[in-house]
Amino acid sequence: MSREEIFFQRKKLNNQKLLTYGFRKNNDHYTYQTTIMGGEFQLTVTIKNSGKVTTQLIEIISGEEYILHKTSAVGSFVGSVKNEYQAILQEIADQCFETDVFKNEQTKRVINYVQDTYQNGLEFLWPKTPSNAIFRRTDSGKWYGAILTVQKNKLGLASEKMIEVLDLRNEPEKIEMLVDGVNYFPGYHMNKKHWFTICLDGSISFEKIKELIDESFQLAVK
Repeated sequence: MSREEIFFQRKKLNNQKLLTYGFRKNNDHYTYQTTIMGGEFQLTVTIKNSGKVTTQLIEIISGEEYILHKTSAVGSFVGSVKNEYQAILQEIADQCFETDVFKNEQTKRVINYVQDTYQNGLEFLWPKTPSNAIFRRTDSGKWYGAILTVQKNKLGLASEKMIEVLDLRNEPEKIEMLVDGVNYFPGYHMNKKHWFTICLDGSISFEKIKELIDESFQLAVK
C-alpha cells in the first residue's frame, strides 16, 4: 500500500466535493495544485475517477521531483515536508471523500434510510474495529442502532463467513418473541434483554427492517 492510499482507505470519492475543494477535471481524472513549505515546493494531487490518488512534489527552484517525504528519511526538514504533505492529503480525504466501509446493499439501504428519516449519520467510535459503527439520537444522545461486521458463527450459525449485522433496541417481551436463532438473534455485544441482532443479507425484508429501526428510535428517547 502506498503512502497516499493510507489516507483514503475505506473512502468513496465525491466528485462534486473535489470541484468545490479546488480540483480541476481533466477527462478521467482531477488535479489540484498548491505550494508547501513557504512556497519552496509545488504539490500536485491527481485523483482518478476510480478514486486512485497519486501525488508529485516538485522543488520550485530546481524543477526536480522531491521524493524523500515518501521514504523513511529522517531530519527536521524532511519531517516538516512530510507533515505539510500529509496534512493536505488528510484534508482532501476528509473533505472530498465519504466513508465507504460497508459493502452489502441492504446495509447501504439502512444507512440511507436512517440519514433520510432521522438525519443521523454513522459514528465510528472504535479505531481498532473500523468496520463497526453506531446510530444515535441527536436529542437524547442514546444509541438506537449499531452496524457490525462479524463472523456468522458468532451468532450461532454454522459458518465462519463475515457478515454485516444490525443491532436494534426493542421491548424485552418483543425480543423474547422475535429471537429464533434463524432470522433474529440475541443482541451481539449488547444487553440481550433490550437489544437483538439481524443479518443484513436479505433474510428479512427491508420494509420490516425499517419498522424495527423506527421502533428502536422511539425507545431511545430517554
